[in-house]
Amino acid sequence: MEILIIGGIAAGMSTAAKALRTNKNAKVTVVEQEDYVSFGACGLPYFIGGQFDDENNMYARTPKQMLDAGVNLLLKHRAERIDFKNKQVIVKDLDKDKLKTLSYDRLMIATGASAIKPKMDGIESKNVYTVTKPYIVRELVKNLDSYKKVVVVGGGFIGVEVAEQLAHLNKEVDLLHSREFIMEGVYDKELSKLLTKALIESGVNFIPESKAVGLKVEDGVVTGVKTKDHTYKADAVIIAVGFKPNTKFLDNQLESIDNGAIIIDKYGQTSIKDVFAAGDCATIPHRLAGNEYIPLATYANKLGRIIGENIVSDKEKWQQFNGALGSSSIKVGAYEAVVTGLTEDLANKFNYKVNTTLIQANNHSNYYPNQEKITIKLVYDKETFVLYGAQIFGPSEAVLRGTGLSVAVYAGLTTKDLGFLDFAYSPPFASTWEAINIAANTAK
Repeated sequence: MEILIIGGIAAGMSTAAKALRTNKNAKVTVVEQEDYVSFGACGLPYFIGGQFDDENNMYARTPKQMLDAGVNLLLKHRAERIDFKNKQVIVKDLDKDKLKTLSYDRLMIATGASAIKPKMDGIESKNVYTVTKPYIVRELVKNLDSYKKVVVVGGGFIGVEVAEQLAHLNKEVDLLHSREFIMEGVYDKELSKLLTKALIESGVNFIPESKAVGLKVEDGVVTGVKTKDHTYKADAVIIAVGFKPNTKFLDNQLESIDNGAIIIDKYGQTSIKDVFAAGDCATIPHRLAGNEYIPLATYANKLGRIIGENIVSDKEKWQQFNGALGSSSIKVGAYEAVVTGLTEDLANKFNYKVNTTLIQANNHSNYYPNQEKITIKLVYDKETFVLYGAQIFGPSEAVLRGTGLSVAVYAGLTTKDLGFLDFAYSPPFASTWEAINIAANTAK
């Protein structure tokens, strides 16, 4: 069986590794346009911030390991187009600038996504960076000592994490964001407001409702970022305004959503038989919200593993993905936040009839040092009290509570169940009434 995988970072390599473990007779070929595989870009903001200095920590596997495992690995090769009818992929050898045709029995598309770059004069200047590729960030880190003032454009995960880490390095950081608070859309406004306050406390100059409309360029170098009514001086600029799935080469042959992400089912299969997809180029089946585009490494790896088994097996043996909840977390200065399931905004978007509760509770007993407040928001059905989603903000000890809430949403527990759920207790970790119990018992 000829298995062809386009893309060798997270989803692609997970598929390749699992496919070979499942069916040792399968012939697995991976096409990857970079010269590396299995790279974890989530670590890049913390590499910039000096939290670790060995770049190799961000690689789960080396090309040699995959070759030794039996993968036919074609690095510096890019898929140009696909003939689905004849099950062939035309790829370009980027070193030799030559085309070749590869045939497959089953195909996996894991081409990821690229950072969106606004169309502005100077966007390709050497001191304008995106935080997606190791060689781009390596150049940024090399030049950091010469940068005093940095402008970050975008208030999502990457923009916030990079801004906070640069402030940790005592850089003067302006973060421009088109909305009132950071992380809106991921969190409801009450939590986004708290995260914004935490970002400002970490030393970042947050500039809300300010869209970058241009760059000031002098001698080929960007010296400022323009908004409608101001220019912010910059020694370097970080662009973090979102991602675009790398699916243009497919020529709309597969069913996709508006941004180009490939629609998949619970088995990872696309609209064409024998063709699978996962990672940042594809949607993810959500337990409560249908198919959503949520470009997170957790989903790339989990779907990759499931597809790795399905792609080399008979259909009656296929495994299915049990559904995403959009669970994610972020650290901002001394604080952290987690979200799982539906926010109130998403619940309203999908016409769920919900109530919410928002409370503050202590993270542990008052006689144990460093007691602090954590904020918890629950979103639940107004009639059945089934929990649809939860968000937590606070100091350390906040995010790990989200794990329990993810399980509660997955299991369909009600707030009444959650109010008396038997969480572990001792003074360093909780009060006799765990904060989650307290939040659940305020639901009405």
